[in-house]
Amino acid sequence: MKKWLVMVLTSILVLSSLSVAFADNNGKGHAYGHDKNKKKFELGVEALLNDQKELIEGKNVGLITNPTGVDQELTSIVDLLHNDPDVELKALYGPEHGVRGSAQAGEYVEYYIDEETGLPVYSLYGATKKPTPEMLEGIDVLLFDIQDVGTRFYTYIYTMAYAMEAAEENDIEFIVLDRPNPLGGEAVEGPVLNDEYSSFVGKYEIPLRHGMTVGELAMLFNEEFGIGADLTVVEMDHWKRDMYYNDTPLEWVLPSPNMPTFDTALVYPGAALIEGTNVSEGRGTTKPFELIGAPFINSTELAAELNGLELPGVDFRAASFTPSFSKHAGQLTHGVQIHVTDQEAFKPVKTGLSLVKTIHDLYPEDFEFRAENSAGVSFFDLLVGNGWIREAIEEGQSVEEMEQQWQEDLNEFKEVRENYLLY
Repeated sequence: MKKWLVMVLTSILVLSSLSVAFADNNGKGHAYGHDKNKKKFELGVEALLNDQKELIEGKNVGLITNPTGVDQELTSIVDLLHNDPDVELKALYGPEHGVRGSAQAGEYVEYYIDEETGLPVYSLYGATKKPTPEMLEGIDVLLFDIQDVGTRFYTYIYTMAYAMEAAEENDIEFIVLDRPNPLGGEAVEGPVLNDEYSSFVGKYEIPLRHGMTVGELAMLFNEEFGIGADLTVVEMDHWKRDMYYNDTPLEWVLPSPNMPTFDTALVYPGAALIEGTNVSEGRGTTKPFELIGAPFINSTELAAELNGLELPGVDFRAASFTPSFSKHAGQLTHGVQIHVTDQEAFKPVKTGLSLVKTIHDLYPEDFEFRAENSAGVSFFDLLVGNGWIREAIEEGQSVEEMEQQWQEDLNEFKEVRENYLLY
């Protein structure tokens, strides 16, 4: 009887162990769920304060950040530096959406005093996107600590670039505290920006999905595009290129109001191209960029057409929704929800272009690209980084033909990119 009981208890323990291991490996691909593993992983901000504080000691520090500038315990870098007796934090600088992330897309954030620290906060989105000499008065070193989402038209990387230019012009050191690319560091996808379409949603000739960390991008911008700043990148520890955000021990902090989850970031490089059309990209819903639609769409028809393309790693579900703001606010809107089934196989740019083309082809009388400006450029062109893709869609070209057309430029970028990879 005792022998039988021991065997049963042993079996239960073994099964429990296997269950825990299975859950860890499925929930966190690199098994970072436990505290002991969490301590091995180190963000740039943690590496700075733990091992490289000499980079900022005895210097007046300016900090460019937003709510994503936190350590693994979710403590803000603003508080970490402000409360550190060895650090002289003098000023804060906010990108689009502000230091505290309280502004919607495109909303200007004025100068103010931060209530928590009493420090001046200067806006880098609005009247000027580059810090002025007055904003930088008395600053010896600028720190940049913001979570990027791995997509060319996400504006924070250009806030970084403009700040690097200002640092170089005003003889100020520039330090990037590195963070993961949520989409991993291996896959690179989409057309490379044509420099004639340079804007704040695409300043440099990089592809839509660049596969680089902000630190790596800073190095590339600095060398390839002639910024020439006195640049230091504080690297992460235990981040690998094959790691997506859900393979790290990090909690997701909204980088902007319409980037609520990692799933949002996963679809964003392609789904956000919908912003350049009269179709809703899901702003004003709880699933921005995952819900796509317009009142004139037949959701069942669109879902069937998209699923028939058999795009890798994704399924489309017929869905209806009513946006609370932005396009079609207050109107019942029909379309699809994007469900990523295999994040490594999923190609967000191809998926996004397939969405645009399919809606264009199914509803030619109702679908529209955003109006052109005086130079004949649509917002869609700025997002995609050229004028020819919009023309290709209108002329009936396949997405595969478009991919072939941008491949040579993409291959050239990949070669240049190799010179700046840190991990």
